[in-house]
Amino acid sequence: MVYILFIGIALLSFLVQSNLQGNFKRHSRIPLSNGMTGREVAELMLRQNGIDDVSVTCTSGRLTDHYNPTSRTVNLSEDVYDSCSVAAAAVAAHECGHALQHQLGYAPLRMRSALVPVVQFSSSIVSWILLGGILLVNTFPQLLLFGICLFALTTLFSIITLPVEINASMRALRWLNQAGITDSGNHAQAQSALRSAAYTYVVAALSSLATLIYYVLIYTNRR
Repeated sequence: MVYILFIGIALLSFLVQSNLQGNFKRHSRIPLSNGMTGREVAELMLRQNGIDDVSVTCTSGRLTDHYNPTSRTVNLSEDVYDSCSVAAAAVAAHECGHALQHQLGYAPLRMRSALVPVVQFSSSIVSWILLGGILLVNTFPQLLLFGICLFALTTLFSIITLPVEINASMRALRWLNQAGITDSGNHAQAQSALRSAAYTYVVAALSSLATLIYYVLIYTNRR
């Protein structure tokens, strides 16, 4: 049963990723009527929300857009930074939504940020601990239990990420509409692009939760 669940989630993940890339490519061909680039959209959103200590930078890669609360930067991928498309505007506004969350002290974002160093540390060792725990489950089950606790932090991080990402998209779509960046003809496309991105986080959380359950079953069914 567990293996069927893993296969199902893996298939779902593949479909979601394919849908995300397809949606981004499709909406990247829809130009904004005002001709603003992703960088200009991001800078305008930050400025209109009174955020003057966050800079907008270009980062290499595709779909590598992110907000860094430590360096206070909105990092846009090359496909977004200089693009004048609906997809670029949606992604740029979404990342600025995280900057707005940071400014307002949005609780789930604070929780996720607090977990980052812990998750980074646990991720570097948890695979080895879980492997050792499985091999020694009947003689030293405490090792597997320790690995499960570490992996549970990763699962918690994935779950907390969901409201953070969904809220950032809601802020982005609301601002895009209010600022007149999108209109009745292309707002639905911006919404579709961000919805596709949100699905990837849902699948990631489900995958992490399923993996956690798998390790718990190994621990509880030991002899």
